[in-house]
This record gives sequence, C-alpha cells and structure tokens, in this order.
Amino acid sequence: MKEFIQTLKNIWSLKELRDKILLTLSLVLVYRFASYVSLPAINTAEVGNLLQHYQNQGGNQQGAGLLGLLSSFTGGAFSRASIMALGIMPYISASIIVQLMGMAIPYLQKLQKDGESGRNTLNQITRWLTIGVCLVQAPSYLTSVTQFFLPYSQFATAYYIDPNSVMFWLPSIIILVAGSVFAMWLGEKITDKGIGNGISILIMVGILADLPTAFYQEVLTQNGKGGLGSIMILVEIIFWLLVVLLAIVLSVAVRKIPIQYVSRAQARGGVSRNLMDGARQWIPLKVNAAGVMPIIFAQALMFVPGLLTKVDESNTFLAGFKNVFSWQYNVLFALLIIIFSFFYTAITIPVNQMADDLKRNGGLIPKVRPGKETADYLDDILSKITLPGAIFLSIFAVLPAVVHGAFVQTDRFALFFGGTSLLIMVGVILDTVQQINTYLLNHHYDGLMQSKLSRSSNL
Repeated sequence: MKEFIQTLKNIWSLKELRDKILLTLSLVLVYRFASYVSLPAINTAEVGNLLQHYQNQGGNQQGAGLLGLLSSFTGGAFSRASIMALGIMPYISASIIVQLMGMAIPYLQKLQKDGESGRNTLNQITRWLTIGVCLVQAPSYLTSVTQFFLPYSQFATAYYIDPNSVMFWLPSIIILVAGSVFAMWLGEKITDKGIGNGISILIMVGILADLPTAFYQEVLTQNGKGGLGSIMILVEIIFWLLVVLLAIVLSVAVRKIPIQYVSRAQARGGVSRNLMDGARQWIPLKVNAAGVMPIIFAQALMFVPGLLTKVDESNTFLAGFKNVFSWQYNVLFALLIIIFSFFYTAITIPVNQMADDLKRNGGLIPKVRPGKETADYLDDILSKITLPGAIFLSIFAVLPAVVHGAFVQTDRFALFFGGTSLLIMVGVILDTVQQINTYLLNHHYDGLMQSKLSRSSNL
C-alpha cells in the first residue's frame, strides 16, 4: 500500500504527467455533462421512464436489453434522448469502414504506408465519414424514439414540438450530428494533449457511468421480494472479480516466437565467437489479437436476425433473436464471434510483411528458413492460438446471458459480466496504466503496476 501511495505521489510530482491527467479528467467531465443535456424538443421527465415503459409493454424485456446494450456505450445518453445520444460510436463505425476499405482500395493502402502524412489524410477521411454515418444514424434514432419507444399518440406530453414536423426533425438531426462530432473532438484532444487513447477512454467512461446504477438496482432486487439477499450480492461480486481477472489474462496473453538477429560481421563470415549467437528477441503474438472487434462486428449483424420476426411474429424461435439473453441469440452470436476473430486477425496481422521485415533486418526464427517458410510458420502459429482465443472471447460474450439465467436478477448488471463492456473496460485500463508506466519509467520511477501481468501487457 505504501508503494502504491508513493507511486501516486510520483505521478503528481511530474508536471507534464499531472497536466495531462487533469486535462483528461476535465474533458471527460465535459463529455459526461453534455450527456445529460437533452434534445430541446423532448421533455426529459417523460424520457426518464423510457426503458421501464418499453419493458412493461407486454412484458417485453428483449427490447429493454437491446436498448440497455446500446445505451451502455453512451453512458445512458442514448436512453435520455441526449444531444450526445449517438456518442462516439459513429466514429468507431467510420474507423472500421475505413480499415476494411483499406483492404480493397489501393489509394487507402498507399495512405497506410505513407507514414505521418498518410495517417493524417486517413484521419481526415474518417472524420468526414463519421458525419456521413451520423446522418444515417440520427434519423434512425429519432424514428425509433418517436414511433417505437415514445410514440406521439401515447406520449404527447413528451414532446414540445410535433415529432412529425420539419421543425422537430431538422434541428434534432443537426444537434445529434454536432454532438457526435463534439465527442469525436474531445476524444482526439485527449489523445493529443491528454494521456492518450481518447476515443477508448470516452467509451469506457460511458460504460462505467452505468455501473453504480446497475449495481444499486441489483442490490434492491436481491434484497426485495423474491431475491436471494446480501449473500448472493457477495457471490456476484466475487464472481465478477474473477471474470475481470480472466478478462485481463485474455487481454495480455501472448505466444512468444523467438527470433535471432545475425550481426553483419557474422553475415560476412566473420569468426568472432561472441557474434555467433547474435541478438535474441521475441515476436509476441497475442492470443486475442482481434481484441473486441469481433464482438462489435457480431453485434452489428445481430440486429438483422431480429428483423426476421416481422416476417412471422408468432414464431417463438425467431422471436428469440430479439432477446439478448435467449439461447438462439447467444448461440449465433458466439459463432459469429469465432468467425470474425479469424477474419479480423487474418486482415490485421500481416505475416508476409513480418517475414519480409525479419529477412530485411537480418532476423530469423531458429530452424525456420527466411521468407515464405517464415510467413507460413507465423501463419500456422497464429491460426493455432487464435482458435482458443476466439472460443474464450465468445464465452465472455455470452456470459451475461449465462449469469442472468443463473443468479443475476437485473438485465443492466448482467451486461457487466462479460461482452464488449467488460473487455473494453479491461483493455482501456491496461492501456492507460501502460501509458502512465511509460512516463514514470522515463523519469526513473517505478511503474504503477509492477507485476508479471503488467509486464506481459507491455510486450
């Protein structure tokens, strides 16, 4: 404990690091404040009961689960009809689109290889594409609110302006787009002037903001009629901490591939004995190289099966795809995650380029020939470690449905036992700790987390 307190003092003593942390906290507070500013045409007093009303309509908990999932990434702004309702997710969608388009468009491939100037151009393209995504998502969001979640015929008092008029739609779309662009700007400022990972930090803060309320509701439910009491709350906390620990292990687990750099003298046939072994290093191949991207891709597609219920609303099997806690939804969800894990790893880990770089720099893998054989070897190892990584990732993704049926009573708290929410929180916290460790170590201080697990995350 004393060492941890001393580390905090070391952080505060470094003016540069202190200023970055204070700026980051300030911008996060601005983001959270903006998430409570509602659209000017909607009465927030009525919107506050949106989730509860939708759940009570025919006992429909599926929609509440989907809404809660969407709302968690914006810190509740989605369900409050806030000016930040779209949050940072349009920027994430635009980034994914640009990354996937880079596989097929030569111009984008060239920009990816042009260094700093290419990255700046790609960032500019991503920003403009973010506005385009917002222009699609904003009308969709307003349609879902005005026609499905808060229909004007039943909730006329929820609107200051008739939602069927242009005076409602045009300003609301402009404000939603501006809110998302503002969130993007805040994230970029945190990346440039703060402690880094700005976009990820905003997503994490939005997720964490919902945790206290979700936990409080779970406590009330467990201690109320039909609940299992405080003992079950303690069991849930212990199990949640265990899940967090396993998520950390999944995030930092790597397979080390030994490589050896041959010196120039040795390459020319020199006989100096101390040069014979060269410099030994490692290539760390992550077990979960795709991160949370397979879950994000899979979730984007999981809204499609829910639309099939419109074909036959009486079909109970198809209706299950609208419920994030049903077995139909989660079996398909897990399969999609495994497929996308292999797909995303294949397109983001360039084994051929890695083999060429090793050969160009005089590096080699012991007992493996440089060039194509090295690329095949890396691809084989990557395939073998991606399978267990994808399986564990799919288990984490469906874990909320498992615990919800077993002992967790509320939907919102169950979502924190796995899935994108937990993995994003763990990943961002580990990256932030790594950033702070870098500043401390550069100034000859001990890192924030001196452990084998922390050192593994720095590989």
